[in-house]
Amino acid sequence: MPTRDNLPQADGEKENKIETLETKSENTIDTDQESSTTEETKADNPKIEVLEAETKKSNDDTNVSSEEDTSEDSHDHVQNQMDEAVAEHSEDESTIERHDIEKKDYHAMDKEELVKELRYLIKSEKIQAIKEHVEEIKSEFNEKFNEEVEQKKEEFLADGGDIIDFYYSTPLKKEFNSVYFDYKEKRNAYYQNLKKDLQENLKRRLELIEELKGLLNVDENINTTYNHFKSIQERWRNAGAIPRDKYNTVWNTYHHHTENFYDFLHLNREFRDLDFKHNLEQKLKIIERATELAQETDVNRAFRELQLLHKMWKEDLGPVGKEYREPIWEKFSALTKQIHENRQKYFKELDKVYEKNLEAKQSIIAKIIEVSSTHPHNHSGWQQKIKEIEALREEFFKAGKVPSNVNEETWSQFKTAVRDFNRNKNAFYKSLKKEQFENLNKKMELIKIAEDNKDSEDMAATTPLMKKIQADWKKIGHVPRKDSDRIWKRFKEACNSYFDRLHAERNEANKEEIASLEKKQAHIDALKELKLSGDTEADLNTIKENIATWKTLGRVPYKKKNIESEYNKVLDTLFQQLNLSRKETELIKYENKLNTLSNQSDDRALKNEQSFIRKKIDDVNGEIRQLENNLQFFKNTKDDNPLVKEVQKNIEKHRETLELWKAKLKKIKQL
Repeated sequence: MPTRDNLPQADGEKENKIETLETKSENTIDTDQESSTTEETKADNPKIEVLEAETKKSNDDTNVSSEEDTSEDSHDHVQNQMDEAVAEHSEDESTIERHDIEKKDYHAMDKEELVKELRYLIKSEKIQAIKEHVEEIKSEFNEKFNEEVEQKKEEFLADGGDIIDFYYSTPLKKEFNSVYFDYKEKRNAYYQNLKKDLQENLKRRLELIEELKGLLNVDENINTTYNHFKSIQERWRNAGAIPRDKYNTVWNTYHHHTENFYDFLHLNREFRDLDFKHNLEQKLKIIERATELAQETDVNRAFRELQLLHKMWKEDLGPVGKEYREPIWEKFSALTKQIHENRQKYFKELDKVYEKNLEAKQSIIAKIIEVSSTHPHNHSGWQQKIKEIEALREEFFKAGKVPSNVNEETWSQFKTAVRDFNRNKNAFYKSLKKEQFENLNKKMELIKIAEDNKDSEDMAATTPLMKKIQADWKKIGHVPRKDSDRIWKRFKEACNSYFDRLHAERNEANKEEIASLEKKQAHIDALKELKLSGDTEADLNTIKENIATWKTLGRVPYKKKNIESEYNKVLDTLFQQLNLSRKETELIKYENKLNTLSNQSDDRALKNEQSFIRKKIDDVNGEIRQLENNLQFFKNTKDDNPLVKEVQKNIEKHRETLELWKAKLKKIKQL
């Protein structure tokens, strides 16, 4: 008997190794399949469960090595997976296609991107091939949306809302629900049609089994019977998928009766040996391809194609000669186990990556907790914290997958950390809103004052009031954002209404003041050209008339008030030409100043001037008293002492000044 390592070589060139593979797509299957039972059917028809009674044959010629004994459970496990995968694929051939659809990092996507990806999959891929993708997208979207709902609920309750009244949805959530509903409808429609087709195919295959069984009881030429058998095989291959729960039983029953037919065919060994040779050639090609897959670096692709090879081994090929059955099966089984182990090794390496991702996510959670541990006392501080948390959330979602056994726990820790931050933030803004509501009431009071006085005609009293409430407005803090623009518009309109009227009146007054300025400047120019006659009395009258005219010329703009000083300097020049006392000259000039003060809009200037003169009178009296006290130190000194004479001179000078200030005070009182 040939051994595993001493098998015949497949015929044909290398590029034509697997004929049946060339007629199939490179699509793959989910899980593994195949294990052995009887000596006759162990390699060609694994795990046979026949509908009718089956005679099991013993195998006294085959001795399994101790190494194979110890790995028997492992082989059985792999083969069971293969059986399940082939059954699943027989029902729905899209199971191999879903592996070719890129599964993106949905965890790192935001909600908008998830909706876009879901819509794309439904539009571009077969509806039956995207279940895993859709469910993962749904899970990620709901996790992110539920996190948002929790945050909004806490904000709602923080604002004093009742949990019974809470409801939250978004246009994006409604869009997602709509797209997902379309997916469910299309998928349900597909599987309803599939179920009907599967039942029809099952009926057809059972009929073919009955037809196969009948070949043993017909009385006809063996060539005719063999051709009939080939026709049944061809129709069987094209009969279509059947329900997965019936798959192994139906296929094993079919192979059982195929074996019976080959036993019957021993009367014509030429036909049987020809089939055995063809099947052996094809199975050797499958083994060669499996050998290549054992070296494939893309272990997932290798694993999926291996499942397709098992499906071909079971479905497309019949038995081989008895002497080759066990060796080729053992070779194929060993390669299956090796590819499976390669895949397990790959997943172990992938687990290491997931562990690193877990460390990264735990570090991010720790940073979130650290950021949340300090609580700012102002809006800008919290805004900065919010930006930091948002950046950490983005980093968390982009950190990649973690081991599945800690996925829920990690996600829970993340949500708790973010929720704690949001609760502290909401508590701050709740207190801030209370303060803002108080500020709103204060500003509403200022609005009432502004609106009550915006039409006032008493400009002197209203202007300082309006300026004060504007200053008070600036001192009051923020109000709720929804009220901010509205109340500012009301306050601004009331203030603008008043100050527009005030400015209009002042502009009109300014025109008169500018005209007065031009007249006064012309008057000064004329006064500079005035020639006195030399007659003191006549010249004094001329100067007084000039002053009287000056009084009638009106007020000038505030910025040009220095024209009064210019006018007084010209008067001083004229008075110097007269033989008048200092007191007379000063009083004449002072009358002009009083005239200017009396023309102002309020009497505060005159009051200030009166207070100023009284202070001067007090100051001069104080100086006189001090000088008189100083003379007491010289009571035994002669009057012609220079120091005594100087003090007496100063006393006299201060008394003259005192008389002048008293005279000015008298004139103010006469107004």
